[in-house]
Amino acid sequence: MPGPEQRSAEVPVVDLSQQYGELKAELDAAIARVIASSAYIGGADVAGFERELAAYLGVRHVVGVANGTDALELALQAVGIGGGDSVLTVPFTFAGTLEAIVRVGATPVLADISPDDFTLDADAAARVFATQPIKAVIPVHLYGHPADLDRLLPLAERHGAAVIEDAAQAHGAWCTVAGERRRVGSVGHLACFSFYPTKNLGAMGDAGAVATDRADLAERVRLLARHGECGKYRHVVANGRNSRLDGIQAAVLRVKLAHLDRWNTARRRVAARYRQRLAGLPLRLPEERAGVESVYHQYVIRVADRDAVRDALARLGIGTAVHYPLALHQQEGFAQLGYPRGAFPVAEGCAAEVLSLPMFPQMNEADVDYVSGCVGEVVQERRREKES
Repeated sequence: MPGPEQRSAEVPVVDLSQQYGELKAELDAAIARVIASSAYIGGADVAGFERELAAYLGVRHVVGVANGTDALELALQAVGIGGGDSVLTVPFTFAGTLEAIVRVGATPVLADISPDDFTLDADAAARVFATQPIKAVIPVHLYGHPADLDRLLPLAERHGAAVIEDAAQAHGAWCTVAGERRRVGSVGHLACFSFYPTKNLGAMGDAGAVATDRADLAERVRLLARHGECGKYRHVVANGRNSRLDGIQAAVLRVKLAHLDRWNTARRRVAARYRQRLAGLPLRLPEERAGVESVYHQYVIRVADRDAVRDALARLGIGTAVHYPLALHQQEGFAQLGYPRGAFPVAEGCAAEVLSLPMFPQMNEADVDYVSGCVGEVVQERRREKES
């Protein structure tokens, strides 16, 4: 494998400049179109993006909102979740998943994740459903890998719980449910997307969306996101807010949506080469469950001495990230949930070991080989030091 002495260029964990360079003419024209129209809030590009994303996902309705966390909160409100309700999700996710539950007045109830794909363990979820009433479940499609909706959807249906997909990291991923191949985001009662700039489908700022097949839920989300306004200055609910997708972000997303499948194919190629080059090393590689197609928002390995490995890679010009260094029940902000250390051993173990390697569609084979070579040298050296 190539060593660091064979290359001096750095490999960042993500490089948005290459994406902009690839699409500069299209993006500049789209932004200029919005500026010329003065349709900064709403307008033709917002309506167009909602329509095009709905067609891409295979759902009837998409509502653009301000960001992914708002999307989750609005989806919970749309299905009637509030004070006294319990919502099942995972302890290993971005904090926004739990924030949305808390903000609507509900209580997050947690179940551990699968060590293979980092998503909600269906057996652990079944044990929770057997012991307490759950009003909704939020499966998180973490790192671009679909949660086990084939098992979770019928489980939730048996208990009368709504399913709200957290698809913030899984734009374009595929899963198999009841023998049918479906896009992530088209399976639950609602699905929530973030278009934070580093996502597979990223805006040039904050943006989000809620997708659903149900017209009543879409209308409820739209109402709540527009100050509860039904007609000009006619406010029919008191708990609305301002959560609107702006025209420039929608125009940017329309351009990028046309390239999403190509980029996801490139991500899968990068992941396959990582898998080949990193095989046999003393670390754990991400696995892909049968019947799904991950889009590798992140390529996440598990490695002992994670922080030392990360520091060593940084000295070799390799950008990395940690998603996430603590499970959420270990965070001070969620201590009130009352879960002790050790309550979710898989999530806690992952938090101690996960390391995100560089992953973006414009990576070439030389980039992947250099990163893999450096990872190999570092982890092998760490092992030799332990054995000496």
